[in-house]
Amino acid sequence: MTSKNLEPVRWHNDGLEVVDQTVLPAKLTYVQLRSVEQVSAAIKTMKVRGAPLIGVVGAYGLVLSLKKINTQDLAKARTQLRKWADFLIETRPTGVNLRWAVERVFNASAKAKDISSLKGILSREADAIFDAELEAARLIGKHGSPLLEDEDTVLTHCNAGALATVGYGTSLAVVRAAVDHGKRINVIATETRPLLQGSRLTAFELAHDRIPVKLIVDSAAAQMMSRGMVDKVIVGADRILKTGHVTNKIGTLPIALSAKFYGVPFYAAAPVSSVDMVTDPSMVVIEERNQREVLYFAGRRVAPRNIEAFNPAFDVTPPELVTGIVTDRGVAGPPFVDSLRSLSR
Repeated sequence: MTSKNLEPVRWHNDGLEVVDQTVLPAKLTYVQLRSVEQVSAAIKTMKVRGAPLIGVVGAYGLVLSLKKINTQDLAKARTQLRKWADFLIETRPTGVNLRWAVERVFNASAKAKDISSLKGILSREADAIFDAELEAARLIGKHGSPLLEDEDTVLTHCNAGALATVGYGTSLAVVRAAVDHGKRINVIATETRPLLQGSRLTAFELAHDRIPVKLIVDSAAAQMMSRGMVDKVIVGADRILKTGHVTNKIGTLPIALSAKFYGVPFYAAAPVSSVDMVTDPSMVVIEERNQREVLYFAGRRVAPRNIEAFNPAFDVTPPELVTGIVTDRGVAGPPFVDSLRSLSR
């Protein structure tokens, strides 16, 4: 199931083809990734973004790293593969899906009996992750759509749609499934820093699927809620801790605070592969992006020359602000330690 044939990634001719998300919505262009270095660069430059999609692309990236293996000794080959796995994982440390997918493909290499069988084993594991993410998105939609009523207006932040997964979405999967069931759903999308992912990507997807959407600046979310214009908030997540802490694009936390104040249900939607049952909230790495994104606009500096900027890419919403977490195995509610543990088994 995809968003009207919108395919963010495909494995073709022994390489990856991915939508270049940095040029949307002006152009829908695929770029070819033929090496593990190209995969890493595409993730770093946000040509590829969205936790589930990064996981899938990272999985295939490890398959591509086999081109770098320069030995016929299986043990040495796995040692080299481990280095490339670590190289990919460090590309984006905040999201949990990348590590999960790369480790899964690497662990599959233990099944190999010789060098010649490595590629087939790793490729099949990456394919399985791709298929699992497609199914997970469908199930997120199935479990989440009953949360929406006919004529609801949903506010969403960042992009958690087809472009963030492999063709259906997480938070937008809930919207799409509700629409597929005949409900009339309207969406308010925030512009979302960095790189205006809401205006460029979420709005593009919803318009592509003919789902009504209005765009607001990030700081207008509270005003919309104060006027009773928002029925539900649904966001995606790059990492969800067992405690229910939701790591998502910067700006999610103030939206959750506003939703709590105005009594608007706040949901996060993500596959179980995004749930981290190990890390303590104090240990979550928040990536810092280039200061130029804040200091410059359209290539021109708009801030004084003698100042610097702070540009975190993510924030963490505490569980006290979260109404529920929609996963591919069901909807988790407070206390999240118990419900997420049950769903993650």
